[in-house]
Formats: sequence, structure tokens, C-alpha cells
Amino acid sequence: MGKENQTWVSEFLLLGLSSDWRTQVSLFVLFLAMYLLTVLGNLLIILLITLDSKLHTPMYFFLSILSFVDICYTNSTVPQMLVHFLSARKSIPFHSCVMQLYISLAMGSTEFFLLGAMAYDRYVAVCYPLHYMVIMHGGLCLGLASACLTAGLTNSLMQTLMIFHLPFCRKVINHFACEMLAVLRLSCVDISLNKVMVAISGFLVIMLPCILVLFSYAHIVAAILRIRSSQGRRKAFGTCASHLTVVSMCFGTAIFTYMRPVGRSSAGQEKMVALFYAVVTPMLNPLIYSLRNNDVIGALKRTLEKLKEKK
Repeated sequence: MGKENQTWVSEFLLLGLSSDWRTQVSLFVLFLAMYLLTVLGNLLIILLITLDSKLHTPMYFFLSILSFVDICYTNSTVPQMLVHFLSARKSIPFHSCVMQLYISLAMGSTEFFLLGAMAYDRYVAVCYPLHYMVIMHGGLCLGLASACLTAGLTNSLMQTLMIFHLPFCRKVINHFACEMLAVLRLSCVDISLNKVMVAISGFLVIMLPCILVLFSYAHIVAAILRIRSSQGRRKAFGTCASHLTVVSMCFGTAIFTYMRPVGRSSAGQEKMVALFYAVVTPMLNPLIYSLRNNDVIGALKRTLEKLKEKK
């Protein structure tokens, strides 16, 4: 394509999820409720872990980081989506689009690495219970969390720079947010290199943590089966069930969508996956970890009792 047709746009227009006004109002109410539940639920998890000394363990340290990442991920896209549900013109400035893609991609990447670190934590807890606190000491936990965040930010920075260095012929994004694959389709030039980078990034960010998770849980299952008492097996599996549920949702959807050739993912599929990671997963994480976890429920009861005593 000739240089005269290549354009550096100042803003993008988002098609969103629907063009029907009634549908948009209904979606606004639904996603507003889910957004509030997500933010409040994850803030509650962070607050309980911070205030209750019984939750000052490696597992809950990682859970608090996961809740923080989920809040950042949700806030990168959902508030704008809610505003656009009630707007006639769904536009986003160029610099805001860059920042949105960078933050959402960074937090999404960090979450995959973090789930891998949490799987390793459960592996140590089940397979080496007597040495758990020695192995998973504070320095290692902080180092793993920092490494996850650094890897996520670095991956996002590389992808964002490569995408927004491209010239764009169009400015209408068939999405409700500045999502990586949707923005790539607007380019005037050949994006073969970007497709290769997306594939490499997908392997490093999704498949490597997934392999670590599978390795950890293979050893966990083997260790649980060696436990003689059924009560002991249930207790051991109970410490991993919540994490395994979240892992199955996140990695299953990501592998199905992002580990296929770029051209084979439809816009509709990408929107559904983006909604899943931006709204559904961050909302379900605190529910899964709290409703299935007696420690978190106990911490909530103790915190409420302390508040009553102060009154």
C-alpha cells in the first residue's frame, strides 16, 4: 500500500458489543453490577489478608497480589466500556488506547505468571509440608511476585511498542476496548512479524506457566494419592481446589483463543474472551477463593467481630 494511504490517527472509534440502545442499557446495568462486585470483592480479600495475621502466609500473599492485579486489569477497560454503553460516539484518544492496551496486556500476562507461581506454592505445601515455611520464605515469595510483574510489564511493553509503531489505515476497532489483535487489523502494512511475536509471546506467557502448573499438579496428585487416610486426602486436595478452578478457567480459554493462528480468531470470539478476562474472571476469583476457603471465611468473621467490639 502506498505511503499516501498510511495514516497516523489521533483517535479510534470502538464498535462495542451492540448498537441497539436498549441492549446497551441492559448491558450497562449488568456490567456495572459485575464491576462493583469485582472491585469490592477483591478489595475485601486484600483487606482481610492485610488485617488478619493468620492469613500472613505465602499462599495468601500471592492471593492478595492476584486480587490487586485483577483490580488493575478490570479498571483498565471496564469503566470506559460502561461510559460507552451510554454514549452515542464511542471514541478513545490515541494515547489512551496505547495506555489501555499496555495495562490490560501487562496485567493479563502477570496473572498467568502469578498462577504459575501459586501452583509452585501449592506443590511445596503438599509435597514438602514440613519444610514449607523454610522453602517459601518471604524473600522467595517477594522475588517470585516481582518476577511475575516484571515479566508481564516487559512482555506488554514490547508488544505495545511493536503494535503502535505501525501506521494505521483505519480507525474503527471492532471491539469494546483496544485489544491487541483488534488493533493489529487496522494496520496498513504487513503484520507478519507481529503475528510471529504474538505467537512467541503466547508461548512464553501462556504455555510456560501452564507447563509449570501441569508439572506441579502432577506431583501434587501423586503425593495426595500416597496419603493413607481419606480425610488427609480431602484436606490436601482442598488446599488446591480453588487455585485449580481458577487455573482451568484462565489457561483453558487463553490456549483456545491465543494459541491459534491470529487470522483464525474471529472478532466475536476475541470480544467474549476479553470480557471473560476483564469482567468474569476478576469477579469469580474472590468468590472462588472465599466461598471454598474456611480460612478466609474465618478471617471475615474475626474482622466483623472486632468492628462490633469497637462500636
